[in-house]
Amino acid sequence: MELAAVPYLLLVGALLAVQAGANVQLSTAMGSPFGASALQLSLGAAILLALAAVAGGLGALALLDDVEPWHLAGGLGSALYITAGILLFPRIGAVVTVGLFIAGQMLASLALDGGGWLGVEREPLGAAAAAGAAGVLAGATLIVRAHGGAARPRAHWLALALLGGAVLPVQGAVNARLRADLDAPIATGAWSFVVAAAAMLALVGVLGRRAAPRVDGLGRVPWWGWLGALCGATYVTSVFLLIPEIGVAPTIALTVAGQQLASLAVDRYGLLRLPRRPIGRARLAGVAVLLLGVAAIQAG
Repeated sequence: MELAAVPYLLLVGALLAVQAGANVQLSTAMGSPFGASALQLSLGAAILLALAAVAGGLGALALLDDVEPWHLAGGLGSALYITAGILLFPRIGAVVTVGLFIAGQMLASLALDGGGWLGVEREPLGAAAAAGAAGVLAGATLIVRAHGGAARPRAHWLALALLGGAVLPVQGAVNARLRADLDAPIATGAWSFVVAAAAMLALVGVLGRRAAPRVDGLGRVPWWGWLGALCGATYVTSVFLLIPEIGVAPTIALTVAGQQLASLAVDRYGLLRLPRRPIGRARLAGVAVLLLGVAAIQAG
């Protein structure tokens, strides 16, 4: 792997933390986390559709009629992940949210590999993967326990964070099938965002007044509050393009590390207008154990 890819992938992973913080600003301004998700995903879809048009891959979407229906649904994972980040970052903090996202992501990846589901090639789980899974769980537990006694997150928020992470590898497996169908990675990413945006717009419509977003507050959103769509589009495109070049293991491991390191900075310094939260030794130890577990899983 080229050394130049290391800082780039760390940055790409860090963009997911920036994306979540930016989306919180949209949610606050609109008074609706679901409306903010719909807006951010719509912007991301527009960016990727434009990029696909420039790259000459937009015509591949004409093949969608011949694709297995479940190959089209990967974007639903983004809808859940984005909304979970908006809800969780202000409530339980960046470190806890990202730590549980990563735990869900790694455990779901192991399940897909071990079961050979959704078209993923079945791979027996060895001792390194088992040890890594144990490390991920131990690290996530330490991070949550270090959050603080009375302020410890409620179980339903923890479950949402784990689920939000778990849908990412499921989405990746489904989108991999669609990419094989279309032979156009950027167009595949664009379609994924279109599906995610459509799902959130439909949810806002179903919920009606309970989720109705306001637009009068959008003028108060800081300039960086509009970067969520660009961050998401950059992440999707980079992962699609780099996995064939440098492999799945280093791509996932480095982007995950970037997410967790950025979340430490967000909590420690109260970046992105989020509450400052202390980063004690127990939390740092949890982050280290979790990242070691991720490395073990990728090595296995």
